[in-house]
Amino acid sequence: MKACFMGLGYIGLPTAIIAAKHGIEVKGVDINPQVVEMTNAGKLHIIEPGLEDMLKEVVSSGMLTASVAPEVCDAYFMVVPTPFKGNHEPDVSYVEAATMAVLPLLKEGDLYVIESTSPIGTTEGMAKIIFEERPELEGKIYIAYCPERVLPGNVIYELVHNDRVIGGLTPESTEKAIGFYSQFVQGTLHRTNCRTAEMCKLTENSSRDVQIAFANELSLICDKAGINVWELISLANKHPRVNILQPGCGVGGHCIAVDPYFITADFPAESKLIADAREINNYKAFWCAEKVKNAMLEFELLNHRKPVVAMMGLAFKPNIDDLRESPAKYIVTKVMQGCNNANILVVEPNVKEHHVFKLTDYREAYEKADIVAFLTAHDPFKTLEWRSDKVILDFCGIFKR
Repeated sequence: MKACFMGLGYIGLPTAIIAAKHGIEVKGVDINPQVVEMTNAGKLHIIEPGLEDMLKEVVSSGMLTASVAPEVCDAYFMVVPTPFKGNHEPDVSYVEAATMAVLPLLKEGDLYVIESTSPIGTTEGMAKIIFEERPELEGKIYIAYCPERVLPGNVIYELVHNDRVIGGLTPESTEKAIGFYSQFVQGTLHRTNCRTAEMCKLTENSSRDVQIAFANELSLICDKAGINVWELISLANKHPRVNILQPGCGVGGHCIAVDPYFITADFPAESKLIADAREINNYKAFWCAEKVKNAMLEFELLNHRKPVVAMMGLAFKPNIDDLRESPAKYIVTKVMQGCNNANILVVEPNVKEHHVFKLTDYREAYEKADIVAFLTAHDPFKTLEWRSDKVILDFCGIFKR
């Protein structure tokens, strides 16, 4: 079998590498020529432990090649972004564009799978497009939806060992897709229909968003009440049936910060709790930015000079380089917009350079800063010692104070 992966991003590239590692000939496709060039050179354009060695192996063996255009294969996987438009409406134009690119290549017996997070009905919508353009393929190809559920930083293990939900347009399509994934997935492959599989992905991340919103709301209450939220949650979690998550400066990434909108956009009247959770998590980032700005104003009034402020972290979660939908990046931007010429040191140890922010080493920034705002709980930050001579705003639990 020869498989084509449309999109070589944070999910498409690792999945293509894992598939190639398990003996599947893979053609990886990306519209970014630099990504294609790096992939063919065996160089990883994302941060993922252990993946570059695996990439070099499958490229050198000829099992994985990258291109800017697809070619005839036996299975096609849509692993492209699904952002949202204004008013948080899902944008499936990338999925549609990728589908249109492979449409002329489809032949009888082929497998077409969407992995991109998608609104309910997307798989059926793409099937309609395919069959309108290629009516001779109706009933002759297999169409399914199979969302990923991996954790950045542990993708190699989770792509193989996590369970997968696979929903076909027909039962036959489900079985065809299971036949493909069973070549490298050791977790259980759960059969369902495409609509349920689409909703399952959205449900998983909406559930996590609601749980994080509870923790973030607690942090707002505790700040006002003069209570250490970290201690509170630790004590509450001693209850055998309570498991409260840790608060942060919001929610980011292309999953939890985006997927709930795919539900609220289509079912506004029914998704009140999901919508409220999104509002709370978005507000938390705004609240953090205001706390930093207020600390800067207080420092200037007390010391008669502008402070040096270290903004510690840009990524949306610890120990990765992914800045998509990052609340930390939002907070840094908001603080810099209203800094009134204060000296802002931006820190992100997992990114070498950024096209907007000048980056500073975390040790240098911590030493120089009067105010330190911890936005992302990167491991290097945890090696720093508490400094009572600094104003420390610990939004992510580095010191849990």
